[in-house]
Amino acid sequence: METDVLVIGAGLAGLSAARALEAGGRQVLLLEPADEIGGRVRTDLVDGFRLDRGFQVLNPAYPALREAADVPALALRPFARGLAVRTSTGLREFFDPLRAPHRSAEAIGMFRADPKGALALTRWLLPALVRRGDTSSEAYMSLADSLDAAGATGPLREQILEPFLAGVLAEADGTTSAAFARYLLRWFAFGTPGLPAQGMAALPAQLRAGLAGELRLSTAVDRLQKTGSGWVAHTDNEALTARAVVVAAGPAGTAALTGSPAPHLHGLVTWWFAPPEPPTTSAQLHIDGGHRGPVVNTVVVSNAQPSYAPAGRYLVQATTLLGAEPPADTEVRDHVGTIYGVSAAAWPVLGRHVIPDALPAITPGRWSPGESQTDGPVTAGDSGDASIQGALDSGRRAARRVLSDTEGNPASGTPRPIQVSAWRLTCRPSSRCRPSWLPSRRPAAKSRP
Repeated sequence: METDVLVIGAGLAGLSAARALEAGGRQVLLLEPADEIGGRVRTDLVDGFRLDRGFQVLNPAYPALREAADVPALALRPFARGLAVRTSTGLREFFDPLRAPHRSAEAIGMFRADPKGALALTRWLLPALVRRGDTSSEAYMSLADSLDAAGATGPLREQILEPFLAGVLAEADGTTSAAFARYLLRWFAFGTPGLPAQGMAALPAQLRAGLAGELRLSTAVDRLQKTGSGWVAHTDNEALTARAVVVAAGPAGTAALTGSPAPHLHGLVTWWFAPPEPPTTSAQLHIDGGHRGPVVNTVVVSNAQPSYAPAGRYLVQATTLLGAEPPADTEVRDHVGTIYGVSAAAWPVLGRHVIPDALPAITPGRWSPGESQTDGPVTAGDSGDASIQGALDSGRRAARRVLSDTEGNPASGTPRPIQVSAWRLTCRPSSRCRPSWLPSRRPAAKSRP
């Protein structure tokens, strides 16, 4: 069998690449070694509860998400903007002063208590808010070194920023690229993360629904072979040929197929509890500013998105970093109870997800948004930008490269209408149809926010 493009991996990057390739008039065969699509973005149904594979959120500010998906159809419900922080003096709720000025007393109080540290931290963060990227000055600095150099010390850093970023970056020692950390904080400033009504698995399901090409589940590619006119992908049962290939098989799988170095991966563990009563009515993310246990964040998920729990029931998640071994359930319960100020000792555990490959480590000097490849098979994934935005955007960039390399010479030249976001477009092989032009061709009167 021969096709235009083989896409190996039906996670977010692979699905994004497949959609952009079909929009460019290419025939795509999508191969996925697992029995479901989504990669690391999956949702389990347990006793009427929706348990995502680890605590994940969807930020509607991501431009790649708005291009790839019909965001309103996901029925997102947002978390509350701000953080609830357990300190030695009690639980302090910090709200976004720009969006909830009437509830910003705690934030103002902390700024007044440490004006020097607050000003330094504001100056450190400001470049990421006013321009995208900002990698030149700190490309080779770690998060910890960058904050030290800026003079950002004190409770705002130690009790709020660092505990919050530990859960976002899946590391607590500040070794992540400072430029990348500020890039992620930009998206939190511009968008309010939430959860789809049907769980995070609704995103890959929607991306798959927009594809016409064949999807083969439980089909692993053992090796790739370059030929004069394209590629051969060897599976257990057959050899599949294509003019081009996109490898989006996850960090480890992509490294194995391409011979590239495998990135270092950070691991997380997420516990899901079903308490008889919610420990709070808040939909804020809760963290421990005193670092008194293994939990890096916890939230009453059903307060933000009620569809994650059956009527009259409640769902709480608690996430820890993955060390040599996951923390014991009792240790996690004790710390969750400390954060909320209740006893969680008897909370039933609905599930526990141990995710050793939760996020690729983005170390200083190796992060550059939009970086391109020059040799070997085209790859896609979040190894260079550990986020949903990074995965989706990498798929589009991979498709753009394939479309450029195979322009005017597809195996199947029949154009067909493609549904991309909310607009129907017709792409022909000779039209130079690429994902990069999609926003500019939308009617101005119908543009989406």
